[in-house]
Amino acid sequence: MPSFPRPGSVTVCEINRDLITAEELSDDGAKETYGKVLGIVFSPVPFQSENLSSALSPEQGAIDGLNQRKSGLLWAALQTVSTGSHFFRPIDVKLLQDVGFHGLGWHQHKHILAFISGLHQVTIRDYEDSEGKNPCALINESQKDVRSLAWRPNGGRTLSVACKRGICIWAASYQGNAPSVRSGVTLGTLSRGSGTKWTLVDFLRSPEHEQITALSWSPNGRYLASASFESSSFIIWDVAQGVGTPIRRGLGGISLLRWSPSGDYFFSAKFDGTFYLWEINTWTSEPWSSTNGFVTGAAWDLDGSRILIAFSESSTLGSIHFATRPPSLDAHLIPVELPEIQSLTGRCFRVLYNI
Repeated sequence: MPSFPRPGSVTVCEINRDLITAEELSDDGAKETYGKVLGIVFSPVPFQSENLSSALSPEQGAIDGLNQRKSGLLWAALQTVSTGSHFFRPIDVKLLQDVGFHGLGWHQHKHILAFISGLHQVTIRDYEDSEGKNPCALINESQKDVRSLAWRPNGGRTLSVACKRGICIWAASYQGNAPSVRSGVTLGTLSRGSGTKWTLVDFLRSPEHEQITALSWSPNGRYLASASFESSSFIIWDVAQGVGTPIRRGLGGISLLRWSPSGDYFFSAKFDGTFYLWEINTWTSEPWSSTNGFVTGAAWDLDGSRILIAFSESSTLGSIHFATRPPSLDAHLIPVELPEIQSLTGRCFRVLYNI
């Protein structure tokens, strides 16, 4: 476990599980740290958005004020570094501290960054595109109130964007090799900016027309799960067919979804502190509950046999691992203590139990 940055310092990157910090960010500092390792320095992406904070729901508590904004930037840096293989300078974008809100994401295999840059806008910076000197903005009349985004696994340059009434599916468009738009859909709108163009190839319309707030792709990229805190169910989409199947279990107020890397299990969490472990063969589940607040983050290990969970009111993580192979839901909890965080926050682990 790497040591935590001291108060007042800025996390620049992660190298071999060590967090590299500095008193302030600079290009020289970047070159001296991760630039030597990667041979590339990811330049910052400046942008201005007066309406970005209004895109966040009251339940999610948008960050306001200078001190909170700095905390949000640090959270964004740690969140992205911990879930990808890339190193970067934090982007000047307001994110949430207390919700697993995916407003920024690196492509899994390419040096491409996507982030929410406005109420109805997503910006993409492709560092591998020699012609793309400037970021590219994804804008379309179907893309309203953007809340979350996720890159499609095994789908090349394909990005899903959660918004009002459904999900926009964008794909990179190359000269002489434009992506196909799903039959019966008339949405082929190009993005604005230099370099690679992006085409809106589909809009997965939610049956209840609610605000989509959470996304998670299956590891093979065939299915996409979506949810909303306004709905009592989450939906599993067969993206190629454009067909969604609601999974209804009285699950109102869903805040987070995570598909396991093996594809055998699925995780969903609610704002009231309860969460569910699912096996996908029959879509049966086991409910769990916590008095540590609601789930703010969850990450599966590579083989999908355990999941690490963070809570809004605790500095101790919960590690839940399956005792037997799928489709079994027999699972056990192991608390993961973080004494350095506890000494800073004064918070401790309370109760997490299967119900």
